[in-house]
Amino acid sequence: MAAPLMSLVWTDHITGRQGFLVVDRLVRGVASGGLRMRPGCTLEEVTGLARGMTMKEALHYNPEGRYIPLGGAKGGIDCDPQDPGSYALLVRYLRAMRPYVESFWTTGEDLGLTQDLVDRAAVEAGLVSSVQAVYPLLDDEAAARRRLADAFAIEVDGIGLDELVGGCGVAESALTALDRAGVPYAGTRVAVQGLGTMGGATARFLARAGLTVVAVADVKGTIANPAGLDVEALLRARDAYGTVDRAVLRPGDLELPGEAWLSADAEVLVPAAVSYVVDAANEHLVTARWIVEAGNMPVLPEAEERLAERGVTVLPDVVVNSGTNAWWWWTLFGDIGPDADEAFAHTRRSMRALVELMLDRAESDGTTPRAAAHALVSDRLPVIAERFGWYR
Repeated sequence: MAAPLMSLVWTDHITGRQGFLVVDRLVRGVASGGLRMRPGCTLEEVTGLARGMTMKEALHYNPEGRYIPLGGAKGGIDCDPQDPGSYALLVRYLRAMRPYVESFWTTGEDLGLTQDLVDRAAVEAGLVSSVQAVYPLLDDEAAARRRLADAFAIEVDGIGLDELVGGCGVAESALTALDRAGVPYAGTRVAVQGLGTMGGATARFLARAGLTVVAVADVKGTIANPAGLDVEALLRARDAYGTVDRAVLRPGDLELPGEAWLSADAEVLVPAAVSYVVDAANEHLVTARWIVEAGNMPVLPEAEERLAERGVTVLPDVVVNSGTNAWWWWTLFGDIGPDADEAFAHTRRSMRALVELMLDRAESDGTTPRAAAHALVSDRLPVIAERFGWYR
């Protein structure tokens, strides 16, 4: 793929901290991609994420749907989201990025930031909405905005629909792989790294499907129980950053070091937090059969190559965690309404079809699922470019 259309490095005049915006390409003049905040965030990281967003958009292209893919972009801020000055920094970043958000960059929550926080900061920065650049592409802007607002107001068993749809997509990706391998859900064990928005929702959907969640990790370490954890209790006891209050742990629950989730005795690993967590130095710890990338770029290329040699299948992030982004646009463009059952059904159907297509391509090409996903993107981008045009 070509170099990104635009890369921008911003330095905060008060703290000296840096922020980044990378637009990989525009389709119909607009690009989509969330904004993350974490200590150590880099331009290289944001560039990779922006390219991943281009791929996610292309993979969800459906000529019969109302949602038409956008280009890919990503924003990042090098700051701990729990720093007392992080919110003011977020407002200053969005104020600096205001011309881009108004014109062509639609953004939202990502690692370290919730949608509520992004929305509040966007208003304070003088923006109408974090996705206002897409409004000119809508047939009926007022109806579309009401539909999305109504969808964001929905809660299912105490968790917002906007948090759940991404985890629903991740879970369906894992279940599709199990189904293809003929592995029953009952008795299949799962370890999840990160119990925030994506990890928490994934754990819930997999547990409710009948799998046993035996380990979850947060910033304090790994919580494990070979007989299975009480996922709902852990979800109720987490804070806004996905950290679990250990007071809710049961007698059989163990507190282990942070990296213990990686070597958990489980068939499925779900890295759902920071990038670059599985590398050449620790991939040998993995005993699972599948790694399902709920987070962005968690497995480094050299590690993935070694894992493949050992028979470990990595289901790539560009497919697995694409459900959240797609749900926004399915709802806004009117492919689905503000209804939880409809959202989950559409997400499951779309994700299963996409994962099946990717795994079929991997088998036919004799390659990895990630290479197959890239091949599917290569097939679709020229079609999108011919029909809608892009800038890159």
